[in-house]
Amino acid sequence: MIKVESKKKHIIIILIFLISTIGIGLYINRDYFQSRFFAPRSSSVEKGISVQELQSNEVDTQDVPNIEIVAENLSIPWDIAFLPDGGMLVTERPGTLLKIDTDTHIVQQIEGVHHEGEGGLLGIALDPDFADNNYIYLYLTSTTQSGIENRVERYSFTNERLSNQTVIIEGIKGARYHDGGRIDFGPDGKLYITTGDAQDTSLAQNTSSLNGKILRINADGSIPTDNPFGNAVYSYGHRNPQGLAWDSEGQLFSSEHGPSGAQTGNDEINRIVKGENYGWPTIKGTQTAEGMQVPLYESGSSDTWAPGGLVYYHGSLFVPGLRGESLYEARIDQGNISSFIAHFSSEYGRLRTIRIGPDGFFYITTSNQDGRGKPQENDDRIIKVNPEIFN
Repeated sequence: MIKVESKKKHIIIILIFLISTIGIGLYINRDYFQSRFFAPRSSSVEKGISVQELQSNEVDTQDVPNIEIVAENLSIPWDIAFLPDGGMLVTERPGTLLKIDTDTHIVQQIEGVHHEGEGGLLGIALDPDFADNNYIYLYLTSTTQSGIENRVERYSFTNERLSNQTVIIEGIKGARYHDGGRIDFGPDGKLYITTGDAQDTSLAQNTSSLNGKILRINADGSIPTDNPFGNAVYSYGHRNPQGLAWDSEGQLFSSEHGPSGAQTGNDEINRIVKGENYGWPTIKGTQTAEGMQVPLYESGSSDTWAPGGLVYYHGSLFVPGLRGESLYEARIDQGNISSFIAHFSSEYGRLRTIRIGPDGFFYITTSNQDGRGKPQENDDRIIKVNPEIFN
């Protein structure tokens, strides 16, 4: 009897020791277990406004339509620029530049565009001095003797025609996927350019390469003297950034595609700082490494936005989702994203680009004709949205 009681005591002591050891191990490695077995807090998406709510007048802001289709039957519209006369210039990925005002008509088929996969005629930007010089900038994919390449070209746009073609920056490696393509002039008057890793992940960490980067150049293609690496590279370690936006304080943000295929997820919104490394392909999601930046917000490993463009409006970042088929709103509070809301979920299909027009409205392109969507009647379209509905 005494031997049995002794064995019981030994068993109890061993069990207490094992439970304590496991508990300590879980506590020490709590971040790992949370990321491995639980969806990160950053992947939480709240339900936002629907078209049905707007049509039922549950959201009523002012005596203008809250939402309307301003162009339709387009062929993979990729970007929008607004002209002083009130018209829009729209790039279509197969290589067409459109002018849309009271009617839609072709301005020009851009020579040399190679439309394959995610490549083609992509970003567009007007020169800050457009009223004086009539310059527009186009980001496009082409073919050269060394293979597929992306570059930025400048044109004069007069009498609804393009002329005076000038290459501003070239040598950006292209591929079927991960071609980047967004171009925008920042508050400093410099041209910012997003580039993908062109399916060669090693390029993103190489500061001598133009791929997997956010680039910054002068309007004539020269390198600003205060760039961090003496070349066009402004930040690096990017996979496929697709959006650029500056807040009211001049802070730059970017939207970026995370891994695809079996490792899908971990799409990002980043706060961009000159010279910083954003980790791809060494880290993704909430992973950390010395000298590398983690996202301001990311989708988690179980959700995919496939983010497109980006705008800042009244304290929020708005980013369309391709695979997510939503207009996402990231509300910023004291420098952090306090909530992440999905508007118009699955109502228009794949959404790619968002711009703020001179009238203060959002203009959003669909991308249902790109081979990955399910085209609705009259796709692709440009949707005009009153941003006040989100307040």
